[in-house]
Amino acid sequence: MPVTVVVGGQYGSEGKGKVAHYLARQLEVSIAVRVGGPNSGHTVIDSSKTPIIFQHLPTAALLPNVVCVLPAGSYIDPDILLGEIKHLNLSRGRIIVDQNAVVIQENDANAERRDLLRKHIGSTETGVGAALIRRIQRRDTKLLARDEPRLAPYIADALPLLRASLKRNERILIEGTQGYGLSLLHAHDFPYVTSRDTTAAGFLSEVGLSPLDVEHVVLVLRSFPIRVAGNSGPLPNEISWATITKESRCCTEIIEHTSVTKAIRRVARFSPGIVRRAIAANHPSLLVLNHIDYVDSGCGTRTHLSERALQFTRAVEAEIGRAIDYFGLSPDSILHRSELFEEKVSV
Repeated sequence: MPVTVVVGGQYGSEGKGKVAHYLARQLEVSIAVRVGGPNSGHTVIDSSKTPIIFQHLPTAALLPNVVCVLPAGSYIDPDILLGEIKHLNLSRGRIIVDQNAVVIQENDANAERRDLLRKHIGSTETGVGAALIRRIQRRDTKLLARDEPRLAPYIADALPLLRASLKRNERILIEGTQGYGLSLLHAHDFPYVTSRDTTAAGFLSEVGLSPLDVEHVVLVLRSFPIRVAGNSGPLPNEISWATITKESRCCTEIIEHTSVTKAIRRVARFSPGIVRRAIAANHPSLLVLNHIDYVDSGCGTRTHLSERALQFTRAVEAEIGRAIDYFGLSPDSILHRSELFEEKVSV
């Protein structure tokens, strides 16, 4: 069962890209699968300490010899995908686009803009939802990736490749997008949701693999959950970025912009309710808590937790009823709990 699935446990932007890259390196995966579409951006820090945002490629694309797969459940903007491939100078053999993936057309994004989806539900208006509607209607016989000439060098039937890799007992990582609180099926905040299911089971369906192939489900959380800007739905205990900056004692302003639209994200204090539901739905084997430096900025330059950060993480664990396995202390730092708690706690 050499498949690992990375899932978001709140409203997206939990740091799944960083976690997926870390696990792909640690597990020495052969194939990294990115589900979803360009309405979500995943950020990873490259070897030169430069942040890179991917809207299509899995963050493991930065690692040598990893084959990147966009499965049948993907929604692809060819301009964005080809731009990312060119930026990394990836060879043809390292990119597989399933023939049944859907291609987003300019009219899809235009339709979402006409419907004012950003104003009404905080949509990125990248056309994913409109493309999904066309897929469901089954009237457009030329909407699939196999019909897009620009993608021809990368088109294949992904399932035989994935199954052959599993037969060789090679490791596969599925990089999920967005978060459980945005699931079209399971979130409680409809219509303030995305256009897909965002559970581990949903991601497996989009890829075309069986639950019996899975070894680990990794649920990624953040210390202060976010929603995208605007009328994007309920966010309990919402606060300001200025409050986080002050409480973390950071010497520079802490503020986040969305990866796709670049608008300022909404932010709130940690709320256990959504996380407990995400745990119940995904039954994760591993939990990751990112943005510990938002609790105490000093943690971003350390390899251990301060007393304040330790108290915060203990409170989180008590509220969600699960121990945290990995901690993100900074944008490019992830440590296992055994590494942290071997160190002396500092004030």
